[in-house]
Parts: sequence; structure tokens; C-alpha cells
Amino acid sequence: MSVSALHIYEQLTDAPDDKTRARIIAEAIGQLEDRYPQLREVATQSQLRETELRLQKEIKEVEANLQKGIQQTRLEIKEVEASLQKEINEVEARLSKEIHTLDLKIAENTSKIAETKAELVRWVVGVGLLQTTLLTGVLLRVAHLI
Repeated sequence: MSVSALHIYEQLTDAPDDKTRARIIAEAIGQLEDRYPQLREVATQSQLRETELRLQKEIKEVEANLQKGIQQTRLEIKEVEASLQKEINEVEARLSKEIHTLDLKIAENTSKIAETKAELVRWVVGVGLLQTTLLTGVLLRVAHLI
């Protein structure tokens, strides 16, 4: 027995009547409650088990909500990917069309340049022949004069 328990035992054995003994017991319980106030807040094993089950249920609910959120996010990502792929395809088609148009314009301009070059060559040859003819004519005339 502890010193406190021995002291209470002595008080109870020395008490003259039941009323005094009841007061001693009540005081001992009060002192015990004052010394260990957290005893009122101690959970029982069944309370702990109930709390554990409630927490497990809440954890499962949170996991389910999280999985649902993950699936929804994956679907949204797939939608965005599809939308982006559609836009990419549209841009590629537009660019392909514009490149084709530019290729046609380049081919057209190359053809025009070739035509212009051929025409320019004809003019240069024609002017060269004309110059040669004029020069020959001038030289023949000068040769007649001499």
C-alpha cells in the first residue's frame, strides 16, 4: 500500500462513525480526481475502437473521392489533348495549304523569270545583230569612201 492509501486506511479505522468514514472516502476520491484530472478524459477501449472505425470509414471516403477526382482529371486531360490535337491538325492543314499555294506562286514566278530571261536574250541577240549590221554598214560605207 502507498503512504496515501495507508493514511486513508488509518483514518477509516479510527473514524467514530459511518458519516465520518463516508466523508473520508469522499475526500480521498476528490483528492484522487484532483491529482489525476485527465482520468475523466481517458477513452475506453470501445470508444477507441469506435473512433478507429469512424476514421477508417472517413479515410475510405476520402480515398474514393480522390480516385473519383483523379479519374475526372484524367478525362479532362484527355479532352484537352483531343482539343489540342484537333487544333494542331487544323493548323497543319492550313500551313500545308499555304505552303502549297506558295509553291505554286514560286513555280509561277520561276516560269515568268524564265520567260523574261528568254525574252531578254532575244532582245540582246537582236540588238547585237542590229549593232553588227549597222557597224558593218558603216565600215563598208567608209571603205567605199576611201
